[in-house]
Amino acid sequence: MDRVYLKARAKINLCLEVLDKLENNYHNIKSVFQKISLYDEMYIEKNSKDGIEIQTDVDNLKLDENIIYVAYLKLKNQYKNISGVKVILKKNIPMQAGLAGGSTDCASFILGMNKLFELNMTKEKIEEIGKSIGADVVPCFYNSAVIAEGIGDKITKIETNFKYYIIVIKPDMTCSTKDMYEKIDKLEEKNIIDKTKEIVCGLQENNVETIAKNLYNKFEKAISEEELLKIKKELLANLSIGTLMTGSGSCIYGIFRKKEDAKKAYNNLKGKYETYLCLAYNSKREEKF
Repeated sequence: MDRVYLKARAKINLCLEVLDKLENNYHNIKSVFQKISLYDEMYIEKNSKDGIEIQTDVDNLKLDENIIYVAYLKLKNQYKNISGVKVILKKNIPMQAGLAGGSTDCASFILGMNKLFELNMTKEKIEEIGKSIGADVVPCFYNSAVIAEGIGDKITKIETNFKYYIIVIKPDMTCSTKDMYEKIDKLEEKNIIDKTKEIVCGLQENNVETIAKNLYNKFEKAISEEELLKIKKELLANLSIGTLMTGSGSCIYGIFRKKEDAKKAYNNLKGKYETYLCLAYNSKREEKF
């Protein structure tokens, strides 16, 4: 095998509570990550040249700052049979938007390298490498909704194959994850709101109403941008039954009862905003660890 192709799927957070801050400046969280049908496309192929070459449509990419580059160095340091590779990456997921675009690319790259070079890494080893690179990488190894705890590395799979429709809107702004956590740390309100049980129940019972009425994201308390509120109102006016900012922002999504409602909302909003019509991705297939 000389080449592999992967779909690196974006995620949204159906609920997200930020708990305590750790000494290493990471934060404990509790969240339900939901993979969606929006994805980046990645080819990894063996290269006669040593090292890694990344070809992408992202402008001004700095190789040594790229999360895929970091993953390559870690893998090559541990597995001597890894040769040079070329990565062709087509970005469809908006960046700095709360959709885990970089983390899901990294997760897919690790899985692809495991297959391409027949590394036979265990699930535990794959997750160990992912955790060492970034907090959001570990849940991105999974192709369905999961509960993520700890710094995002403690995963509980949710038994669901529920498909429901989602509109994701990228505002004309970005949010720095570091800055958003700093704002959370300064909040005077310390109440813990845990909607995990309700969200999991909705996913297991294929009940989109239960999911929609229990959406929660602590980061919404750290932002007061009028643009985000405006988008939420527009989604609700277009028959969304629940809206939320995902991750540390800035994307806003709306959940819909019917495919027809989601399509109509997409057509109404795509001329105003960077808009994506998505389906919740809950695959029953085992991950290819």
